[in-house]
Amino acid sequence: MSVQERKQRDRADRERLIVATARELAEQQGWDAVTTRRLAERIEYSQPVLYSHFRGKREIIGAVALEGAAEMASAVRAAASAADDPRTRVTALARTYLEFAERNPAVYDAMFRLDGGLAFAHEDTPQPLKDAFAALLESLGEVAGDGVHPGLFTEVFWAALHGLATLTRAGRLPPEDTEQRVQLLVDRLPVA
Repeated sequence: MSVQERKQRDRADRERLIVATARELAEQQGWDAVTTRRLAERIEYSQPVLYSHFRGKREIIGAVALEGAAEMASAVRAAASAADDPRTRVTALARTYLEFAERNPAVYDAMFRLDGGLAFAHEDTPQPLKDAFAALLESLGEVAGDGVHPGLFTEVFWAALHGLATLTRAGRLPPEDTEQRVQLLVDRLPVA
């Protein structure tokens, strides 16, 4: 391995460490606890080293969001692929999405609530975000119904899931009724 390759590997390792540490700290104490000073202390590097990877907290949030989007896409695809029919796939997708949001609240916030400097629904949207939407579209597009644009249907269904996740987490909806809410959504799909 050349010196240049080793430096690139070390840099990538440091970047992964920064993102993992930020994510861990955010999940434990919330995003307000994630500061460049605290991250630098935890990873045992100076703040200038941290700034050589990320210009600040906003970029770190963005990196966590991209990582989370990739994880969510993988989980949704795995759940949907295990189902036998369109309705069962959508049920699995919805459950997986809501479980991901519940298990990873700080990551979910990075993805959808906080400013990570990422563009959504644009040409320059990062690939992990496009892939996360595509993971939803793969199952939801097939149940959109005649004359309904699959992408728009996916956006509306996603908005419903996001609303359920957000309202449940905020204590506005009782968590014990989550399964009934999922079934209400799925039962109103236009496919049999």
